[in-house]
Order: sequence, then C-alpha cells, then structure tokens
Amino acid sequence: MDGAVASTASLPAAISFAGDRTNEPRMRHMSWPLTLLMLVLVSVPRPGTSAQDRPAFRSSVRTVLVYATVVDARGRLVPDLDQTNFSIDDGGKTAAISVFSNDSQPFTAVVMLDTSASMAASVELLKRAAGQFLSGLTPADRAQVGAFNDRIQLSGTFTNRADDLISELGKLEIGNPTRLHDGIAASLDALRGIEGRRIVLVFSDGEDTASRTDFRTVLERARDEEVMVYAIGLESEHFDGTRVVKTRPSRDLKRIAGETGGGYFELLKTVELAPTFSRVIQELRSHYLLGFAPTVLDGKLHKLEVRVAKPGMTVRARKNYAASLEASGGLDQRSQPISRD
Repeated sequence: MDGAVASTASLPAAISFAGDRTNEPRMRHMSWPLTLLMLVLVSVPRPGTSAQDRPAFRSSVRTVLVYATVVDARGRLVPDLDQTNFSIDDGGKTAAISVFSNDSQPFTAVVMLDTSASMAASVELLKRAAGQFLSGLTPADRAQVGAFNDRIQLSGTFTNRADDLISELGKLEIGNPTRLHDGIAASLDALRGIEGRRIVLVFSDGEDTASRTDFRTVLERARDEEVMVYAIGLESEHFDGTRVVKTRPSRDLKRIAGETGGGYFELLKTVELAPTFSRVIQELRSHYLLGFAPTVLDGKLHKLEVRVAKPGMTVRARKNYAASLEASGGLDQRSQPISRD
C-alpha cells in the first residue's frame, strides 16, 4: 500500500512505463538454428554451480509505490514540484522513476485515540479535534474511528460519512491503562486486505502500559504491510488520586511514523490539537506519488530513500520496502488517472 508494491496489471491504464515496448516484433528475423542454440546456452548452468547455489532472484514485473511529503525550511507544505525534482535511492542505486503524480489520491484511514485516564479532562477536546480530520474526508475516502485504554474500541465500518464518524467519536469511552501498541495493531487488522493508500492516525499522551503486543511487532507489521502511520503526541498533566502526574508521549510514536513515511507532531498544549489534526488531512492531500521498478524481487527488506533537489526542502517517505513477489497493496481503484512526465 502506502508505498505498495503493485502488480503492473493492477495499475490504471493511464499509467505508462519508461521503456515499455512489449508490442515490438522482437526476434522477427532470427533464424531457427540460432534461436535453438541460444536456448541451449542459457539453459546450461555454469561449471561448479548447482540449483541450490544459484540465488533465487527474479526480474521485476512490479512497481514499488511511494508516497512522499515535501516541506520547506519553515515546515510549510510544498505541493508544486515536478518529477525532475525527485530521485529515489534503492539500496544504494538510483532507481528510474516510472510513476509520478502530485494529484490528491484517496485513502482509507483508522483514527485511533488514547482515551486512558490521563486524558479524562481533555477527551472531549480531543474528540472535537479528531472531528477536524474527519470533516476533511472526500467522497472517495474511507475511515473508521477507535480508541484504546484498558480495551480496544473500533467503530467497525469504513465510511466517508463524516457526520456518522463524528457521532461514533462520542461513543468512545475512557479507561485506565494505555494499550498503545494494541491500538495500532487493531488498526492494522482493520486495514488488512484494503487496496490503495492506507493510513493509521494515532494519538497518545503517554507510554504503553498494558499492551499484549510489543512495539517491534507493530512496527514490523506497519512496515511490511505498507501502512503509513501518522502520530500525534501530547505532553499532559493529570491528577491520579494522590498527586499531579506529568506524562510524555511514547518515543515509539516518532519512530513508527518515521519508518513508515508518516508525520510525527509533539504538542505541549491541548489548544494545538485541532490545528494538528487539520494539518494531517492537509498533508494527505499534498502527497506526491512516486513509483519505480526494482531490479530484483528477492524477498528481502531493501533500504529506500527519496530525495528532492531543491535547497531548503525536506522530503518524508518510508525508509524501506519488502522486495517480495506478492504485493501488500496497490493503487486504489478510486484513484484518478496518474500522469507520467
């Protein structure tokens, strides 16, 4: 998904690929004896090698899709770059960009909120802030809302109806512990099998205290399933019955956002919540979609870096991809045609 490895057969017909000459009449004038000799030569293994010794590389027939955000030195979104401004480093080698679009692409999201006891005094403000994100959905988008505390809640149905989702926010309950990792895992479960750009937007004001799932598991799942995680953290204070306790958001939020190409926002005041949820929806509308064909699909994790050749600008994108034969996601069929320069 977000940044999915997509089969070329699943991409819209409007996408074109550099060097695509599959209809050219190759070998039309090659003689039969020469053809037979070539087949024999390529089928004979080199001396001293066996089937077990030869690496099981396969040539690429897929396109790796990567969503990228670009900001200037003041943190403002930069939406008007073209393909020539970007480059992709695939494991130390420059990859040819075969897909490019700066058009807004639809997405499916889970908005997962921390409603543990430390948020009791601010939970209504948090819900109103999350409503700012939901109000920005288009007819092509889908979302669910959920919460984590001592249990996990999910609204259960993906919809583009902002009013229905805001109503579901009102049903989210407050609990005691903070099952942050379980909340992210439940969000990934809900997004499994959905095509197109998939987003988890998670908010928390503290460390995980009660999850059954460890952070490494959810990080690897988000990375391998190609889900982009946006995270909002808040420093807060609450009275625990005996004293005032100050909490800080888990460092796991920043790490999972960075690994998957999402954004991380750490807040000091609750009045910053609504503008930050609005910022996330603006970023999702400003993503660049890039694609390239990896040279090998060896089933391994490959390092990935997207660069932009503009002074003072920073690009955010996921840092790796699994060069597997099977795609975790693909372009959403709701997507608009994608142009390639």
